[in-house]
Amino acid sequence: MAAHHHHHEPQGADLARAAQATLEKSGEQWTAMREQIFKALASFDKPASAYDIAEAVSKAEGRRVAANSVYRILDLFVASNLARRVESANAYVANAHPDCLHDCIFLVCDSCGQTVHIDDDHITKGVRSAAAATGFSPVRPVIEVRGTCADCDTPN
Repeated sequence: MAAHHHHHEPQGADLARAAQATLEKSGEQWTAMREQIFKALASFDKPASAYDIAEAVSKAEGRRVAANSVYRILDLFVASNLARRVESANAYVANAHPDCLHDCIFLVCDSCGQTVHIDDDHITKGVRSAAAATGFSPVRPVIEVRGTCADCDTPN
């Protein structure tokens, strides 16, 4: 039986406050730009690229925001557990529970791009253990399962 990780997932302003608290707890500042980038990231219903986020923030701010600035902040968000990087898509999703540290498993639909993450500590601990058994020190396991989501797999 799989050990699933369950928790409350804040949304909207509650999620932004949780992200701010987590970032500040790690000793970083929650700047206006970081807040704008987090809010833009959290507003996407699919993984977003740095360019998608830069465009959204640029529209909201009424001025151009460079993607390289967004990348730096996204790197900080990933390191601080505020965001997760979907490696195969070079895109990011907001972490709906930034105060909870665990490895995620992404289910990526090849048809529509929808990405869902699931938490299964039993599986991710097994991956870490298998890596450690070979003498490898895993820092951030990335597990992605590519396929077709239920919506795309269902005939109309």
